[in-house]
Amino acid sequence: MAKKATTIAIVNQKGGTAKTTTCENLGIGLAMEGKKVLLVDVDPQGSLTISMGLQDPDQLPTTLSTLMQKAMHDQPVQPGEGVLHHAEGVDLIPANIELAGMEVALVNSMNREKMLKQVLDSAKREYDYILLDCTPSLGMLTVNALAAADTTLIPMQAQFLSAKGLEQLLQTIGKVRRQINPKLKIEGILLTMTDSRTNYGKQIDDLIRQSYGKRLKVFEQTIPRSVRAAEISAVGKSIFAHDPKGKVAEAYHSIAKEVVADAEKQLKRNAERTR
Repeated sequence: MAKKATTIAIVNQKGGTAKTTTCENLGIGLAMEGKKVLLVDVDPQGSLTISMGLQDPDQLPTTLSTLMQKAMHDQPVQPGEGVLHHAEGVDLIPANIELAGMEVALVNSMNREKMLKQVLDSAKREYDYILLDCTPSLGMLTVNALAAADTTLIPMQAQFLSAKGLEQLLQTIGKVRRQINPKLKIEGILLTMTDSRTNYGKQIDDLIRQSYGKRLKVFEQTIPRSVRAAEISAVGKSIFAHDPKGKVAEAYHSIAKEVVADAEKQLKRNAERTR
């Protein structure tokens, strides 16, 4: 059977939920598990591109915007086109501000929800995992990411207000599932920037698990708040390179193992169904 990547959209329309940190460190964690991983920056701010050490994304000759433009004009995207290799064993399709213009252009495009999927189709055979770092909005780019994904992972700050925004996100995912991508699943909610030492932190953790745990998987493993994790976007390295012995590196390692285990279970189920 040909290898086909599991595509995971890392999505939350609220900013500051550690989406980019999760995309980068989960991706590198998966690479450490021996998987071939492609990270795709689907945010015009280029946060993922910058935190992978490319300090000036606007100078890059080929970015996601270039590839999506080709797809819009029915030009083929070559395997490996625009892909950069990172020292920590993952590949990256970078983004820059040009992607903001792409979002506007998509509105009038035929098949506008599927442009990112078209770009990634040739890559699906080359990788085990493709991780999409989504923009903090529910616009056309996020819809494109959801249309291209097999599953979504929702990083969520352990705060009361984050819990309110989650409903809107779940509605969008439901709508994409009904209208565009019936196979879209929710991998789970990942609580980030948690602080289990305070009562408030524990209460919020419990509240989110009680509110959503029956409908969705909430990862047992949470990502603790840490100064070292906050530094990594500035140093252009993952938490594994910056603070390998720290609790955040340990947490992302554990999440990577869980994502692999879930994907393997899913493959097994699919194989049994097709027998």
